[in-house]
Amino acid sequence: MQIISSSPKETIKIGRVIAGFLKAQDIICLSGELGCGKTILAKGIAAGLKIKAFDVTSSSFVIIRAHLNGKLPFYHFDLYRLKDVRGISSLGFEEYLYGEGVSVIEWPENLGCLVPKEYLKVELIHQNEFTRKIKFSAQGKRYKLLLRNIYENIGN
Repeated sequence: MQIISSSPKETIKIGRVIAGFLKAQDIICLSGELGCGKTILAKGIAAGLKIKAFDVTSSSFVIIRAHLNGKLPFYHFDLYRLKDVRGISSLGFEEYLYGEGVSVIEWPENLGCLVPKEYLKVELIHQNEFTRKIKFSAQGKRYKLLLRNIYENIGN
């Protein structure tokens, strides 16, 4: 499935729709080049979970930020600078993924062998200054259902 977002505001709205179907232990992997809107989409997901969107920032110097004040705990991973997966293992990575919250992972390709077996993949692609193509794919049964729900509710 793919859709077009014509503005950051629209990308946040898409994130809110995604959040409406999330439950504990859901994993969303966000891919795309620098500046393509991964953090904007993460802000929308957080907002949909009743977390203040302005609290969600591009955390390239911090591997994980935990936001615990919403409907579900929200774990925002930014793995842009991750060079060695042993570093993230020592932080309890899997405990976050399979705990009580939702995990959003930017730059999941840097996980190497630690990429989860099941997740929703979202790829953001620059079209022009504000427009992004957003491509979704599901890895696993739970995420196929999630993708169907998102598709039925975005309406593009």
